[in-house]
Amino acid sequence: MQWTTFYQTGWFQWVVLPILIILARICDVTLGTMRIVFLSRGRRSIAPILGFIEVLIWLLAISQIMRNLSNPITYLAYATGFASGNYIGLWLEEKLAIGMVAVRVFLKKDSELLVQKLQDAGFGVTRLSGMGTQGAVDIIYTLIQRRSLSQVIDLIHQVNPKTFFAVEEIRSASQGVFPVRRSLELDYFGLIRHK
Repeated sequence: MQWTTFYQTGWFQWVVLPILIILARICDVTLGTMRIVFLSRGRRSIAPILGFIEVLIWLLAISQIMRNLSNPITYLAYATGFASGNYIGLWLEEKLAIGMVAVRVFLKKDSELLVQKLQDAGFGVTRLSGMGTQGAVDIIYTLIQRRSLSQVIDLIHQVNPKTFFAVEEIRSASQGVFPVRRSLELDYFGLIRHK
């Protein structure tokens, strides 16, 4: 009986309910963004699970709005949660760095140095000769895990900070040379160590 009374108070209707709607929309839109990312990266087994949870949360949020149509704050909460969920979903996707990218580097000189630095770091490298608008160039091509992109860009900038390079998403790759990622495990005290 006390809960029913609380749900009918102005405090719940104008403060608590809008906050709950914002949180629900942040969760379901973030899950939706991640679902699309996983689908585009070829991880189809995770997408249905995320989709199920996303729709369930959405139904809970929209049902509260339908019950409170006279409360305009719920509409603003719904829109705020949607916008925030998009932002958080994209931020999370960037932090997870899922998938692979192809990096193409165009160099007039020092290509041998860059090839050596990339190979020393464990990356597979293909070097081609090409002709650009300003003459002969070497094209360095490597496929890497997306989480290694900043490391590769640092190596490129070490050779020449003004080097032109392009990065594009790769859906899948096999049979290449990829750095072995050291796995992490927890020891008995909960500390992380490399294996």
